[in-house]
Amino acid sequence: MAVQRRGNFKISDSNTTEKKIKRYNVHRQTSHSRAFIITLLLLTAICAVVSWLFLSFNDDITETLVSRWEALSQPRVFVVQCSEDYENHKRFPGCTPTKCGRAVSDNVVTKEEAQMLKRLAERGLSLGGSDGGASILDLHSGALSWGKKFVNIYRYFSAEINDVFTEDDFKLYRDVRGRIQRVIAETFGLDPTQMHLTKPTFFSRINSTGAKTTHDEYWHPHIDKVTYGSFDYTSLLYLTDYSVDFGGGRFIFMDPDGNRTVEPLSGRVSFFSSGSENLHRVEKVAWGTRYAITVSFTCDPDHAISDPILP
Repeated sequence: MAVQRRGNFKISDSNTTEKKIKRYNVHRQTSHSRAFIITLLLLTAICAVVSWLFLSFNDDITETLVSRWEALSQPRVFVVQCSEDYENHKRFPGCTPTKCGRAVSDNVVTKEEAQMLKRLAERGLSLGGSDGGASILDLHSGALSWGKKFVNIYRYFSAEINDVFTEDDFKLYRDVRGRIQRVIAETFGLDPTQMHLTKPTFFSRINSTGAKTTHDEYWHPHIDKVTYGSFDYTSLLYLTDYSVDFGGGRFIFMDPDGNRTVEPLSGRVSFFSSGSENLHRVEKVAWGTRYAITVSFTCDPDHAISDPILP
């Protein structure tokens, strides 16, 4: 009997061990399945993030006209066929575009001058700023973004204005504007005396803050000649560097056969004829802060504005 009890005990122990092994195998398979599912989910999430980043930053751009890493010793010019937009406006010989295109130059404004202009913009915009991602400062009209509206910086801050800006600031601004006008005239074969500064001409500060009003929605495709009417030539002077000071924010020409982009660089000037041959937009800024100056010119003296003067 004792032997039988020992035999029964051994059989019972064997059954228990077998059950434990089975449970262990089931648990191991379940753990492997869970690990596989978790890994698959992680890979799926990573792929989704990578795809989102690719779509956000690539945005169907097919060609980079000038990259942030280049330093141009001479203007790089891209000729495009003029649109019919100019036929709907009065023509001014020596100025109205007959040769259209876009160009980029890195030797009109020095980096030091660009930094001085950036500091000018920072001081002015520090007095206000938009609630959304895009703020402007117009030294000509005095318009300054203020929450969801605009105020006149010369009236609203008349007591402080001489502590914010100096005569040297305005002198540099006027000098740079004149150089931009001359390089546009040389590139497109124009008489610079027939070109006139026009509005709006302004500093812009763009960051990734969400838009609060339509004024903050800077990324929509548009044609300057259609939007503003008076524009014949548009220029952008960049005051910060793409991929260093901000991400996104590239300037995109939207052509029928694909998009072409200019990557901002401090001191770089990009300019173009303002008709529908140069449909364009600005890519959304993803991080950091993008500073630039828009300087626009008209051939119509009735739409001319004067250089700004410190009150």
